[in-house]
Amino acid sequence: MDRSETIDTIRRRQKPWDIIVIGGGATGVGCALDAASRGFEVLLLEQHDFGKGTSSRSTKIIHGGVRYLRQGNISLVREALRERGLLLKNAPHVVSKQAFVIPCYSLWQKIFYGVGLNVYDILAGKYSIGRSRLLNGGEVVERLPNIETSGLKGGVLYFDGQFDDTRLLIDMAVTAERHGAVILNYAAVTSLESGNGGKIAGVEFEDAENGETFSAKARVVINAAGVFCDDIRKLADAGSDAVITYSQGIHLIFDKKFLPGDSALMIPKTADGRVLFCIPWHDHLLVGTTDTPIDKPVLEPEAMEAEIDFVLDTARGYLARKPKRADILSVFAGIRPLVKPGVGKKTSSISRGHDLFVDPSGLVTITGGKWTTYRRMAEDAVSKAVEVGELPLRPSVTADLPIINSSLRRTDSLHPRVQCSREEVTRAVRNEMARTVEDVLARRTRILFLDARAAVELAQKVAEIMAKELGRGEEWVEEQVREFNRLAENYTVL
Repeated sequence: MDRSETIDTIRRRQKPWDIIVIGGGATGVGCALDAASRGFEVLLLEQHDFGKGTSSRSTKIIHGGVRYLRQGNISLVREALRERGLLLKNAPHVVSKQAFVIPCYSLWQKIFYGVGLNVYDILAGKYSIGRSRLLNGGEVVERLPNIETSGLKGGVLYFDGQFDDTRLLIDMAVTAERHGAVILNYAAVTSLESGNGGKIAGVEFEDAENGETFSAKARVVINAAGVFCDDIRKLADAGSDAVITYSQGIHLIFDKKFLPGDSALMIPKTADGRVLFCIPWHDHLLVGTTDTPIDKPVLEPEAMEAEIDFVLDTARGYLARKPKRADILSVFAGIRPLVKPGVGKKTSSISRGHDLFVDPSGLVTITGGKWTTYRRMAEDAVSKAVEVGELPLRPSVTADLPIINSSLRRTDSLHPRVQCSREEVTRAVRNEMARTVEDVLARRTRILFLDARAAVELAQKVAEIMAKELGRGEEWVEEQVREFNRLAENYTVL
């Protein structure tokens, strides 16, 4: 994925694209992959970097959703369990089976969660990745060495998937490009162009690096802009009503010593009605998430002090060795796009199902959903776009389409606490359209999300390596380090 070549391709394009996709997160890249693998000519445009928004800030689980089962949303759970199975089959290099343990402090909890997870297994059907079973107290402690044992009656073991969200996203983008999709980051859509009958016939966008503007025609446009999808809809119709609402969730990262071993801890019910996870991830421990309603989306959300305290206090209640505020290595926040419910619903109870909207202008919007179901969301969106754009009928093939493994074999690291090699930085620039230090340290590697202080310590080295690749000077290096250090403050708990 060479950015200069991609821009040249767009500049030379004379005829309309079959489909233009707006948004470079899981759903947008999923749409580009689905459409390109069907044989359509596709252009994808992302206003910032791939995965800058919600798609890099997930809980790192590919799952059916145990709490959705408790809410009675059987269809969503069944669909997500199927998609979990397909992801484990199609991207085994980045999605893996993960054992989860629910500790139970009463016999009633053990029976209740044991029965519920047996139903979870049944719903998975042929996509099951392992049967749940009851554990005695000793088995729980063996799997969760730092679990609080006072009053422990045993637990329930079950299985879901675990992954690195933006590593999968980049590999999906590489796969889409191999199938002919043209994908560009730092390309903000500024307007939608109308054709005959007022129907959307293309877009105008701006290259954020040099300010150059482009016009691109298309038979149909898919709006997969995540939390910004209502903004894109307003480009088509300034009076359009909002279709989504927003909820913020945060995660804290700790040293793995707070939950040694390979099993994850699932806390089934918290004070805000959600579940909380403590998950081993890249040799660290990820703990989250919250559910805080917010009024509007931003590209770089910040964790609220109340959210940090909530996650920390909840985790302390289940861990014998209590994590302190000073133990937090990084904190990150993400915003969920939720399809608007009826009046009065809490965001924690709003369905994570997705929805499709077709505006009178012909703009196809796909929103809601979650990472696990991105493939199905993309399939539905592209199928609708084919109908709206009167394109040839071709079936989706992504259920059986392997995702390319573009990962590098690990080599000597540039930092003693985290893994980030010179080769990874170089590859990110040459092959994955990384344009800034943030792109490398936040999304091509996950250093900012794992250890914010280590990321700051790496920024100068990474900027210097990138400068050589991009032909930039010392001024660029200084500016990049300065901007990254400012950004990293959002990930650091003082």
